[in-house]
Amino acid sequence: MKPCRGIVMTLWGALLFLAWSCTGGDGRKAPCHDTAADSGSVRALPDTLVVGTLYSPTSYFIYRDQPMGYEYEMISRYAADRHMPVRVKLADNFHELIGMLASGEAHILAYEIPKTTEYKSQVLHCGPENETHQVLVQPLVNGRPEITDVTELPGRKVVVEKDSKYYYRLVNLNREVGGGIEIQPVSKDSVVTEDMIGMVAAGEIPLTVIDSDIARISRTYYDDIDVSLPIGMEQRASWAVARNASALAADVDEWTKGNSAKAESKAIYRRYYELSKQLPEAEGVVQGARSAILGNGRISQYDDIFRRYASDIGWDWRLLAAQAYNESHFDVNVVSWAGARGLMQLMPRTAAAMGLPASQITDPELNVKAAVKAIAALEKMFASKVPDRNERLKFVVAAYNSGGAHIFDAIVIARKSGRDPQVWDGNVEQALLLKSNPEYYRDPEVKYGYFKGTQTVRYVKRVMDTFNMYKTQIH
Repeated sequence: MKPCRGIVMTLWGALLFLAWSCTGGDGRKAPCHDTAADSGSVRALPDTLVVGTLYSPTSYFIYRDQPMGYEYEMISRYAADRHMPVRVKLADNFHELIGMLASGEAHILAYEIPKTTEYKSQVLHCGPENETHQVLVQPLVNGRPEITDVTELPGRKVVVEKDSKYYYRLVNLNREVGGGIEIQPVSKDSVVTEDMIGMVAAGEIPLTVIDSDIARISRTYYDDIDVSLPIGMEQRASWAVARNASALAADVDEWTKGNSAKAESKAIYRRYYELSKQLPEAEGVVQGARSAILGNGRISQYDDIFRRYASDIGWDWRLLAAQAYNESHFDVNVVSWAGARGLMQLMPRTAAAMGLPASQITDPELNVKAAVKAIAALEKMFASKVPDRNERLKFVVAAYNSGGAHIFDAIVIARKSGRDPQVWDGNVEQALLLKSNPEYYRDPEVKYGYFKGTQTVRYVKRVMDTFNMYKTQIH
Protein backbone atom coordinates (compact mmCIF):
# COMPACT_ATOMS: atom_id res chain seq x y z
CA MET A 1 0.00 0.00 0.00
CA LYS A 2 1.25 3.47 -0.80
CA PRO A 3 2.00 5.51 2.34
CA CYS A 4 -1.08 7.66 3.00
CA ARG A 5 -0.19 10.22 0.37
CA GLY A 6 -1.37 13.78 0.88
CA ILE A 7 -3.47 15.06 -1.99
CA VAL A 8 -1.87 18.31 -3.13
CA MET A 9 -4.51 20.73 -4.31
CA THR A 10 -2.86 23.33 -6.52
CA LEU A 11 -5.78 25.72 -6.24
CA TRP A 12 -5.14 27.56 -9.48
CA GLY A 13 -1.52 27.87 -8.49
CA ALA A 14 -2.15 28.89 -4.88
CA LEU A 15 -0.77 25.49 -3.79
CA LEU A 16 -3.38 24.89 -1.11
CA PHE A 17 -3.66 21.47 0.50
CA LEU A 18 -7.15 19.97 0.81
CA ALA A 19 -6.14 16.59 2.16
CA TRP A 20 -3.79 15.78 4.98
CA SER A 21 -1.01 13.22 5.11
CA CYS A 22 -0.86 10.62 7.88
CA THR A 23 2.77 9.68 7.22
CA GLY A 24 5.63 10.30 9.58
CA GLY A 25 8.66 12.29 8.57
CA ASP A 26 10.36 9.09 7.40
CA GLY A 27 7.53 8.35 4.98
CA ARG A 28 6.25 5.34 6.94
CA LYS A 29 2.58 4.99 7.69
CA ALA A 30 1.52 6.28 11.08
CA PRO A 31 -1.73 5.04 12.65
CA CYS A 32 -4.44 7.68 12.75
CA HIS A 33 -5.81 6.61 16.15
CA ASP A 34 -7.45 9.07 18.44
CA THR A 35 -5.68 8.15 21.67
CA ALA A 36 -8.74 8.89 23.79
CA ALA A 37 -10.85 6.62 21.63
CA ASP A 38 -8.96 3.34 21.90
CA SER A 39 -9.84 1.99 25.33
CA GLY A 40 -12.71 -0.36 25.93
CA SER A 41 -15.06 -2.08 23.54
CA VAL A 42 -17.11 1.07 22.87
CA ARG A 43 -14.95 3.90 21.56
CA ALA A 44 -15.87 7.55 22.03
CA LEU A 45 -16.25 9.98 19.15
CA PRO A 46 -12.86 11.11 17.82
CA ASP A 47 -11.65 14.71 17.97
CA THR A 48 -10.66 14.53 14.28
CA LEU A 49 -12.58 12.17 12.01
CA VAL A 50 -10.22 10.12 9.86
CA VAL A 51 -12.15 8.99 6.80
CA GLY A 52 -11.03 6.09 4.63
CA THR A 53 -12.21 5.95 1.05
CA LEU A 54 -11.31 5.08 -2.54
CA TYR A 55 -11.13 7.22 -5.64
CA SER A 56 -14.31 6.72 -7.67
CA PRO A 57 -16.95 8.82 -9.44
CA THR A 58 -19.37 8.24 -6.55
CA SER A 59 -17.20 8.44 -3.43
CA TYR A 60 -14.20 10.78 -3.85
CA PHE A 61 -12.43 12.58 -6.66
CA ILE A 62 -10.73 15.90 -7.36
CA TYR A 63 -12.39 18.44 -9.65
CA ARG A 64 -11.02 21.92 -10.27
CA ASP A 65 -8.55 21.19 -7.49
CA GLN A 66 -11.27 20.60 -4.92
CA PRO A 67 -12.28 17.30 -3.30
CA MET A 68 -15.72 16.17 -4.38
CA GLY A 69 -17.94 13.10 -4.44
CA TYR A 70 -21.33 12.19 -2.99
CA GLU A 71 -19.92 10.10 -0.13
CA TYR A 72 -17.23 12.69 0.62
CA GLU A 73 -19.71 15.54 0.83
CA MET A 74 -22.09 13.56 3.03
CA ILE A 75 -19.42 12.52 5.55
CA SER A 76 -18.11 16.11 5.55
CA ARG A 77 -21.59 17.38 6.44
CA TYR A 78 -21.82 14.87 9.29
CA ALA A 79 -18.42 15.89 10.63
CA ALA A 80 -19.26 19.59 10.34
CA ASP A 81 -22.48 19.07 12.30
CA ARG A 82 -20.44 17.33 15.01
CA HIS A 83 -17.71 20.02 14.89
CA MET A 84 -15.05 17.50 13.89
CA PRO A 85 -12.28 18.28 11.40
CA VAL A 86 -12.00 15.68 8.64
CA ARG A 87 -8.84 13.96 7.47
CA VAL A 88 -9.11 11.86 4.30
CA LYS A 89 -7.05 8.71 3.77
CA LEU A 90 -7.09 6.96 0.42
CA ALA A 91 -6.66 3.22 -0.03
CA ASP A 92 -5.41 1.63 -3.24
CA ASN A 93 -8.05 -1.09 -3.35
CA PHE A 94 -11.08 -2.40 -1.49
CA HIS A 95 -9.13 -4.95 0.55
CA GLU A 96 -6.82 -2.25 1.88
CA LEU A 97 -9.80 -0.02 2.61
CA ILE A 98 -11.40 -2.65 4.86
CA GLY A 99 -8.04 -3.15 6.56
CA MET A 100 -7.91 0.51 7.56
CA LEU A 101 -10.48 -0.09 10.30
CA ALA A 102 -8.70 -3.06 11.87
CA SER A 103 -5.35 -1.27 11.82
CA GLY A 104 -6.76 1.94 13.28
CA GLU A 105 -5.77 3.98 10.24
CA ALA A 106 -9.34 5.25 9.79
CA HIS A 107 -12.34 5.80 12.04
CA ILE A 108 -14.96 5.39 9.31
CA LEU A 109 -15.13 4.25 5.69
CA ALA A 110 -17.13 6.69 3.54
CA TYR A 111 -17.57 4.18 0.77
CA GLU A 112 -20.27 1.67 -0.06
CA ILE A 113 -19.37 -1.42 1.95
CA PRO A 114 -21.66 -4.33 0.95
CA LYS A 115 -23.99 -5.61 3.67
CA THR A 116 -23.02 -9.23 3.23
CA THR A 117 -22.25 -11.94 5.76
CA GLU A 118 -18.55 -11.62 4.94
CA TYR A 119 -18.31 -7.94 5.78
CA LYS A 120 -20.79 -7.95 8.67
CA SER A 121 -18.32 -10.12 10.54
CA GLN A 122 -15.57 -7.51 10.05
CA VAL A 123 -17.27 -4.11 10.40
CA LEU A 124 -20.27 -2.27 11.80
CA HIS A 125 -22.39 -0.79 9.04
CA CYS A 126 -23.82 2.67 9.60
CA GLY A 127 -24.97 5.81 7.86
CA PRO A 128 -26.96 6.24 4.66
CA GLU A 129 -27.87 2.98 2.95
CA ASN A 130 -27.79 2.60 -0.82
CA GLU A 131 -29.27 -0.17 -2.92
CA THR A 132 -27.55 -0.92 -6.20
CA HIS A 133 -27.87 -3.51 -8.90
CA GLN A 134 -26.31 -4.11 -12.27
CA VAL A 135 -28.12 -2.49 -15.20
CA LEU A 136 -28.01 -2.71 -18.96
CA VAL A 137 -26.65 0.34 -20.77
CA GLN A 138 -28.32 0.74 -24.15
CA PRO A 139 -28.90 3.53 -26.66
CA LEU A 140 -32.30 5.15 -26.89
CA VAL A 141 -34.16 4.55 -30.15
CA ASN A 142 -36.63 7.34 -30.92
CA GLY A 143 -36.37 8.35 -27.28
CA ARG A 144 -37.18 4.90 -25.92
CA PRO A 145 -35.16 1.85 -24.84
CA GLU A 146 -35.32 -0.97 -27.36
CA ILE A 147 -34.77 -3.75 -24.82
CA THR A 148 -37.27 -3.79 -21.94
CA ASP A 149 -36.77 -7.31 -20.56
CA VAL A 150 -33.75 -9.57 -20.09
CA THR A 151 -35.49 -12.24 -22.17
CA GLU A 152 -34.86 -10.00 -25.19
CA LEU A 153 -31.06 -10.23 -24.79
CA PRO A 154 -30.49 -13.52 -26.69
CA GLY A 155 -29.12 -12.63 -30.11
CA ARG A 156 -27.61 -9.40 -28.79
CA LYS A 157 -23.93 -8.57 -28.22
CA VAL A 158 -23.02 -7.21 -24.80
CA VAL A 159 -19.48 -5.87 -24.26
CA VAL A 160 -18.10 -6.04 -20.72
CA GLU A 161 -14.76 -5.95 -18.94
CA LYS A 162 -13.03 -9.33 -18.90
CA ASP A 163 -13.23 -11.31 -15.62
CA SER A 164 -15.35 -8.58 -14.01
CA LYS A 165 -18.45 -9.08 -11.91
CA TYR A 166 -20.43 -7.87 -14.93
CA TYR A 167 -18.99 -10.63 -17.07
CA TYR A 168 -19.86 -13.34 -14.55
CA ARG A 169 -23.37 -11.96 -14.05
CA LEU A 170 -23.93 -12.11 -17.82
CA VAL A 171 -22.65 -15.69 -17.93
CA ASN A 172 -25.19 -16.66 -15.26
CA LEU A 173 -27.95 -14.65 -16.94
CA ASN A 174 -27.20 -16.38 -20.22
CA ARG A 175 -27.87 -19.74 -18.53
CA GLU A 176 -31.06 -18.39 -16.96
CA VAL A 177 -32.54 -17.28 -20.31
CA GLY A 178 -31.49 -20.45 -22.15
CA GLY A 179 -28.42 -19.08 -23.94
CA GLY A 180 -27.94 -16.92 -27.00
CA ILE A 181 -26.44 -13.77 -25.42
CA GLU A 182 -23.21 -12.88 -27.23
CA ILE A 183 -20.88 -11.87 -24.40
CA GLN A 184 -17.78 -10.04 -25.63
CA PRO A 185 -15.16 -9.57 -22.90
CA VAL A 186 -12.55 -6.84 -23.36
CA SER A 187 -9.29 -6.34 -21.49
CA LYS A 188 -9.24 -3.66 -18.81
CA ASP A 189 -5.89 -2.60 -20.25
CA SER A 190 -7.64 -1.30 -23.34
CA VAL A 191 -10.89 0.03 -21.92
CA VAL A 192 -12.67 0.32 -18.56
CA THR A 193 -16.37 -0.03 -17.87
CA GLU A 194 -16.96 3.70 -17.46
CA ASP A 195 -15.45 4.32 -20.89
CA MET A 196 -17.82 1.80 -22.41
CA ILE A 197 -20.84 3.87 -21.40
CA GLY A 198 -19.58 6.65 -23.67
CA MET A 199 -18.90 4.05 -26.37
CA VAL A 200 -22.54 2.94 -26.21
CA ALA A 201 -23.65 6.58 -26.48
CA ALA A 202 -21.34 7.06 -29.49
CA GLY A 203 -22.56 3.88 -31.18
CA GLU A 204 -19.13 2.23 -30.98
CA ILE A 205 -20.45 -0.78 -29.05
CA PRO A 206 -24.07 -1.96 -28.83
CA LEU A 207 -24.58 -2.69 -25.10
CA THR A 208 -22.73 -2.92 -21.80
CA VAL A 209 -23.46 -3.51 -18.11
CA ILE A 210 -22.59 -1.37 -15.08
CA ASP A 211 -23.65 -0.78 -11.48
CA SER A 212 -26.75 1.37 -11.14
CA ASP A 213 -25.12 4.11 -9.03
CA ILE A 214 -22.34 4.70 -11.55
CA ALA A 215 -24.95 4.43 -14.31
CA ARG A 216 -27.02 7.20 -12.75
CA ILE A 217 -24.01 9.51 -12.65
CA SER A 218 -23.01 8.58 -16.18
CA ARG A 219 -26.54 9.32 -17.35
CA THR A 220 -25.96 12.99 -16.48
CA TYR A 221 -23.23 13.13 -19.15
CA TYR A 222 -25.33 11.58 -21.93
CA ASP A 223 -28.96 12.17 -22.90
CA ASP A 224 -29.16 9.38 -25.46
CA ILE A 225 -28.69 6.26 -23.31
CA ASP A 226 -30.99 4.24 -21.07
CA VAL A 227 -29.92 2.58 -17.80
CA SER A 228 -33.31 1.53 -16.45
CA LEU A 229 -33.21 -2.25 -17.04
CA PRO A 230 -31.84 -4.22 -14.05
CA ILE A 231 -30.13 -7.51 -14.78
CA GLY A 232 -29.06 -8.50 -11.25
CA MET A 233 -30.25 -8.70 -7.66
CA GLU A 234 -30.16 -5.63 -5.45
CA GLN A 235 -27.15 -5.19 -3.18
CA ARG A 236 -27.40 -3.08 -0.02
CA ALA A 237 -24.38 -1.13 1.15
CA SER A 238 -23.46 1.67 3.56
CA TRP A 239 -20.55 3.25 5.40
CA ALA A 240 -18.76 1.22 8.05
CA VAL A 241 -16.73 1.55 11.26
CA ALA A 242 -14.70 -0.93 13.30
CA ARG A 243 -16.72 -3.42 15.32
CA ASN A 244 -15.61 -1.82 18.60
CA ALA A 245 -16.73 1.65 17.47
CA SER A 246 -20.43 1.26 18.26
CA ALA A 247 -20.67 4.77 19.73
CA LEU A 248 -19.54 6.31 16.44
CA ALA A 249 -21.84 4.01 14.43
CA ALA A 250 -24.82 4.95 16.62
CA ASP A 251 -24.08 8.65 16.30
CA VAL A 252 -23.76 8.44 12.51
CA ASP A 253 -27.06 6.55 12.34
CA GLU A 254 -28.75 9.15 14.54
CA TRP A 255 -27.47 11.95 12.30
CA THR A 256 -28.56 10.12 9.13
CA LYS A 257 -32.16 9.90 10.38
CA GLY A 258 -32.38 13.63 11.14
CA ASN A 259 -34.30 16.05 8.94
CA SER A 260 -31.21 18.17 8.27
CA ALA A 261 -29.22 15.20 7.00
CA LYS A 262 -32.12 14.06 4.82
CA ALA A 263 -32.43 17.50 3.25
CA GLU A 264 -28.67 17.73 2.67
CA SER A 265 -28.60 14.23 1.18
CA LYS A 266 -31.36 15.13 -1.26
CA ALA A 267 -29.55 18.28 -2.42
CA ILE A 268 -26.18 16.54 -2.76
CA TYR A 269 -27.75 13.58 -4.54
CA ARG A 270 -29.35 15.92 -7.07
CA ARG A 271 -26.01 17.59 -7.85
CA TYR A 272 -24.22 14.34 -8.57
CA TYR A 273 -26.94 12.05 -9.89
CA GLU A 274 -29.49 14.31 -11.59
CA LEU A 275 -28.07 17.64 -12.79
CA SER A 276 -26.81 17.48 -16.36
CA LYS A 277 -23.07 17.64 -16.91
CA GLN A 278 -23.27 17.40 -20.66
CA LEU A 279 -21.10 19.51 -22.93
CA PRO A 280 -22.18 20.10 -26.53
CA GLU A 281 -19.79 19.14 -29.28
CA ALA A 282 -17.36 21.79 -30.46
CA GLU A 283 -19.07 22.25 -33.82
CA GLY A 284 -22.37 23.15 -32.17
CA VAL A 285 -20.64 25.46 -29.72
CA VAL A 286 -18.87 27.35 -32.49
CA GLN A 287 -22.12 27.78 -34.40
CA GLY A 288 -23.76 29.11 -31.23
CA ALA A 289 -20.85 31.43 -30.52
CA ARG A 290 -20.94 32.75 -34.08
CA SER A 291 -24.66 33.49 -33.89
CA ALA A 292 -24.18 35.20 -30.51
CA ILE A 293 -21.69 37.79 -31.85
CA LEU A 294 -23.17 41.26 -31.38
CA GLY A 295 -21.81 42.64 -34.64
CA ASN A 296 -19.92 45.86 -35.32
CA GLY A 297 -16.71 44.14 -34.27
CA ARG A 298 -18.05 43.13 -30.84
CA ILE A 299 -18.32 39.65 -29.40
CA SER A 300 -20.25 40.54 -26.24
CA GLN A 301 -21.12 43.38 -23.91
CA TYR A 302 -18.07 42.40 -21.83
CA ASP A 303 -15.43 42.91 -24.53
CA ASP A 304 -13.87 45.91 -22.80
CA ILE A 305 -13.37 43.82 -19.65
CA PHE A 306 -11.76 41.00 -21.65
CA ARG A 307 -9.46 43.46 -23.42
CA ARG A 308 -8.44 45.12 -20.16
CA TYR A 309 -7.49 41.97 -18.26
CA ALA A 310 -6.22 39.79 -21.10
CA SER A 311 -3.29 42.19 -21.42
CA ASP A 312 -2.27 41.33 -17.85
CA ILE A 313 -1.37 37.79 -18.96
CA GLY A 314 -0.35 38.54 -22.53
CA TRP A 315 -3.38 36.73 -23.96
CA ASP A 316 -5.37 37.62 -27.03
CA TRP A 317 -8.56 39.04 -25.55
CA ARG A 318 -10.58 36.90 -27.93
CA LEU A 319 -9.24 33.77 -26.24
CA LEU A 320 -10.48 35.05 -22.89
CA ALA A 321 -13.83 35.78 -24.51
CA ALA A 322 -13.89 32.28 -26.00
CA GLN A 323 -13.35 30.82 -22.53
CA ALA A 324 -16.10 32.97 -21.05
CA TYR A 325 -18.52 31.93 -23.77
CA ASN A 326 -17.82 28.24 -23.18
CA GLU A 327 -18.02 28.69 -19.41
CA SER A 328 -21.21 30.73 -19.10
CA HIS A 329 -22.45 31.82 -22.55
CA PHE A 330 -21.92 35.30 -21.09
CA ASP A 331 -24.62 34.72 -18.46
CA VAL A 332 -23.26 36.12 -15.17
CA ASN A 333 -25.94 34.36 -13.10
CA VAL A 334 -25.40 30.78 -14.27
CA VAL A 335 -24.34 28.21 -11.64
CA SER A 336 -22.78 24.88 -12.61
CA TRP A 337 -23.56 21.49 -11.05
CA ALA A 338 -20.30 21.81 -9.08
CA GLY A 339 -21.15 25.28 -7.77
CA ALA A 340 -19.02 27.39 -10.15
CA ARG A 341 -20.43 30.88 -10.67
CA GLY A 342 -20.20 33.98 -12.79
CA LEU A 343 -18.92 34.92 -16.23
CA MET A 344 -15.80 32.75 -15.95
CA GLN A 345 -17.46 30.10 -13.73
CA LEU A 346 -15.19 30.39 -10.73
CA MET A 347 -15.47 27.89 -7.91
CA PRO A 348 -16.14 29.81 -4.66
CA ARG A 349 -12.93 28.54 -3.05
CA THR A 350 -10.92 29.51 -6.12
CA ALA A 351 -12.49 32.97 -6.11
CA ALA A 352 -11.63 33.40 -2.43
CA ALA A 353 -8.03 32.33 -3.06
CA MET A 354 -7.84 35.03 -5.73
CA GLY A 355 -9.21 37.67 -3.33
CA LEU A 356 -12.80 37.69 -4.60
CA PRO A 357 -15.44 37.30 -1.84
CA ALA A 358 -18.51 35.16 -2.49
CA SER A 359 -20.79 38.20 -2.30
CA GLN A 360 -19.10 39.67 -5.40
CA ILE A 361 -18.45 36.54 -7.43
CA THR A 362 -21.09 37.37 -10.06
CA ASP A 363 -19.75 40.87 -10.69
CA PRO A 364 -18.53 40.59 -14.33
CA GLU A 365 -15.37 42.65 -13.99
CA LEU A 366 -14.31 41.22 -10.63
CA ASN A 367 -15.04 37.69 -11.84
CA VAL A 368 -12.84 38.13 -14.91
CA LYS A 369 -10.13 39.84 -12.86
CA ALA A 370 -10.00 36.88 -10.44
CA ALA A 371 -10.07 34.38 -13.31
CA VAL A 372 -7.12 36.10 -14.95
CA LYS A 373 -5.18 35.87 -11.68
CA ALA A 374 -5.91 32.14 -11.67
CA ILE A 375 -4.80 31.84 -15.29
CA ALA A 376 -1.59 33.72 -14.51
CA ALA A 377 -0.87 31.24 -11.72
CA LEU A 378 -1.49 28.33 -14.09
CA GLU A 379 0.78 29.88 -16.72
CA LYS A 380 3.55 30.04 -14.13
CA MET A 381 2.93 26.45 -13.02
CA PHE A 382 3.24 25.03 -16.52
CA ALA A 383 6.04 27.28 -17.80
CA SER A 384 8.79 24.76 -17.12
CA LYS A 385 6.71 21.74 -18.17
CA VAL A 386 5.61 23.19 -21.52
CA PRO A 387 8.19 25.76 -22.73
CA ASP A 388 6.41 26.56 -26.01
CA ARG A 389 3.98 29.34 -25.15
CA ASN A 390 1.46 28.61 -27.91
CA GLU A 391 1.32 24.96 -26.92
CA ARG A 392 1.10 25.88 -23.25
CA LEU A 393 -2.15 27.75 -23.88
CA LYS A 394 -3.96 24.44 -24.30
CA PHE A 395 -2.52 23.07 -21.07
CA VAL A 396 -3.62 26.18 -19.19
CA VAL A 397 -7.11 26.05 -20.68
CA ALA A 398 -7.33 22.37 -19.75
CA ALA A 399 -6.14 23.07 -16.21
CA TYR A 400 -8.70 25.86 -15.86
CA ASN A 401 -11.38 23.25 -16.51
CA SER A 402 -10.06 20.26 -14.57
CA GLY A 403 -7.65 21.79 -12.09
CA GLY A 404 -3.90 21.78 -12.49
CA ALA A 405 -3.43 18.57 -10.52
CA HIS A 406 -4.95 16.30 -13.17
CA ILE A 407 -2.99 17.91 -15.99
CA PHE A 408 0.25 17.32 -14.11
CA ASP A 409 -0.80 13.69 -13.74
CA ALA A 410 -1.58 13.50 -17.47
CA ILE A 411 1.91 14.81 -18.25
CA VAL A 412 3.34 11.98 -16.14
CA ILE A 413 1.14 9.39 -17.88
CA ALA A 414 2.10 10.79 -21.30
CA ARG A 415 5.79 10.48 -20.50
CA LYS A 416 5.46 6.96 -19.14
CA SER A 417 3.31 5.77 -22.05
CA GLY A 418 5.61 7.03 -24.80
CA ARG A 419 3.66 10.18 -25.67
CA ASP A 420 5.07 13.70 -25.93
CA PRO A 421 4.51 15.34 -22.51
CA GLN A 422 4.87 18.83 -24.03
CA VAL A 423 2.19 18.46 -26.72
CA TRP A 424 -1.53 18.53 -25.96
CA ASP A 425 -3.25 17.28 -29.14
CA GLY A 426 -2.98 13.53 -29.48
CA ASN A 427 -0.55 13.25 -26.59
CA VAL A 428 -1.31 14.69 -23.15
CA GLU A 429 -5.02 14.90 -23.99
CA GLN A 430 -4.99 11.14 -24.65
CA ALA A 431 -3.10 10.56 -21.42
CA LEU A 432 -5.75 12.53 -19.52
CA LEU A 433 -8.41 10.16 -20.83
CA LEU A 434 -6.56 7.29 -19.14
CA LYS A 435 -7.16 8.81 -15.69
CA SER A 436 -10.51 7.00 -15.38
CA ASN A 437 -8.62 3.70 -15.60
CA PRO A 438 -7.37 2.29 -12.24
CA GLU A 439 -4.40 0.84 -14.11
CA TYR A 440 -3.17 4.40 -14.57
CA TYR A 441 -4.55 6.49 -11.71
CA ARG A 442 -3.19 4.02 -9.14
CA ASP A 443 0.33 4.38 -10.50
CA PRO A 444 2.62 5.64 -7.68
CA GLU A 445 3.71 8.61 -9.82
CA VAL A 446 0.12 9.65 -10.52
CA LYS A 447 -0.76 11.69 -7.47
CA TYR A 448 -4.33 12.88 -7.85
CA GLY A 449 -6.36 9.78 -8.64
CA TYR A 450 -9.48 9.20 -10.67
CA PHE A 451 -10.70 11.75 -13.18
CA LYS A 452 -13.18 11.68 -16.05
CA GLY A 453 -11.03 13.38 -18.67
CA THR A 454 -13.46 13.34 -21.58
CA GLN A 455 -15.10 16.58 -20.45
CA THR A 456 -11.79 18.46 -20.24
CA VAL A 457 -10.61 17.17 -23.62
CA ARG A 458 -13.84 18.37 -25.20
CA TYR A 459 -13.64 21.67 -23.32
CA VAL A 460 -10.19 22.48 -24.73
CA LYS A 461 -11.36 21.75 -28.25
CA ARG A 462 -14.47 23.89 -27.79
CA VAL A 463 -12.51 26.85 -26.43
CA MET A 464 -9.82 26.70 -29.11
CA ASP A 465 -12.35 26.27 -31.93
CA THR A 466 -14.36 29.21 -30.61
CA PHE A 467 -11.17 31.29 -30.35
CA ASN A 468 -10.17 30.47 -33.94
CA MET A 469 -13.63 31.43 -35.14
CA TYR A 470 -13.45 34.73 -33.25
CA LYS A 471 -10.08 35.47 -34.86
CA THR A 472 -11.63 35.18 -38.34
CA GLN A 473 -14.74 37.18 -37.47
CA ILE A 474 -13.49 39.84 -35.04
CA HIS A 475 -10.44 41.99 -35.81
